[in-house]
Amino acid sequence: MKLEAKREQLLKPLQHVIGAVERRQTLPILSNVLLTAREQDLTMTATDLEVELSARAKLLVEVPGEITLPARRLHDILRALPEDANVVLSGEGDKATVRCGRSRFTLVTLPAADFPTLEDLPFEGDIHLHQGALRGMIERTHFAMAQQDVRYYLNGLLLETAPGVLRLVATDGHRLAFQELKTEVDAAETRQIIVPRKGILELLRLLADSDAEVVLNLGANHIRLMLGDIRFTSKLIDGKFPDYQRVIPRDGGRVVIADRMALRSALARTGIVLNDKTQGIRLQLEDWILRAQAQNPDQEEAEEEVEINYSGGPLEIGFNVTYLLDALGALNGELAKLSFSDAASSCLIEEAENEGSRHVIMPMRL
Repeated sequence: MKLEAKREQLLKPLQHVIGAVERRQTLPILSNVLLTAREQDLTMTATDLEVELSARAKLLVEVPGEITLPARRLHDILRALPEDANVVLSGEGDKATVRCGRSRFTLVTLPAADFPTLEDLPFEGDIHLHQGALRGMIERTHFAMAQQDVRYYLNGLLLETAPGVLRLVATDGHRLAFQELKTEVDAAETRQIIVPRKGILELLRLLADSDAEVVLNLGANHIRLMLGDIRFTSKLIDGKFPDYQRVIPRDGGRVVIADRMALRSALARTGIVLNDKTQGIRLQLEDWILRAQAQNPDQEEAEEEVEINYSGGPLEIGFNVTYLLDALGALNGELAKLSFSDAASSCLIEEAENEGSRHVIMPMRL
């Protein structure tokens, strides 16, 4: 294989795929990136056997072929070269050479035939979305995913398709984040898949906040997204997600309407006295007033009052302040709606004029 290209033509696709390369691999081949050179383009592929990323660059190839190179070493070399420099990449046998001006690097390759790829997988239908819309849905839900929970099905994001609608749900057992988007989904029935945490974080890195199109394909064991010249493939978590509909409160008789940013700022200020071990904050509701109180083990205290639209009578309830801040930060509207039943029930947080975004937080004993 031999090709000549501008530094950026090689560095950009490598930056797109290198997130799939783990620093510590049990298989040496997984530390490498697969370069597939055809006459008119070069495709780079990286995988950790759970997530696979491929990126294509249009360029002229002198000698087509396939090789694998140490991904992070190649990345470091390309980053260190001058901008707009011409780079000649050639490989033969178990060695490859990178030349640029008076610089020359020789790298050890591994057989391309040994590189695991996810090429021929069966997928059903195409779901077309704007990248910005999908990115926004993930941003407003992913923080509620569990981290290394023994309930492995919580260590990911639920993607649910139904006729004309796409839903994303995440929960760690203490809180739940729900997003719904009306879109053209050609589905005869409801289907659920669970995308693992690493795949979701990679998607956040890849998706742009733009109207550019992303094509979503669902398979029995994998999900695939096409973002222009980038292809993302991820294994799915084999498990059953909890029935999230049962968790979302339906009859919260006490409803608070508040300025979202004013409430979030007040809670953030109150939480200043808390530490990582004590995240509990007490909310006291009275007609037209919400009082937030916090205290740490050193007996330091903070208190804030916020004017609200509420006339449901006195109520005192405790929550994890980080969960409240995350939920309020995930909403878009100016007004937030908080629904309570009693001091022992969960709180439903949503936009006052839009039910497409819902967040459920379990109470704390303080």
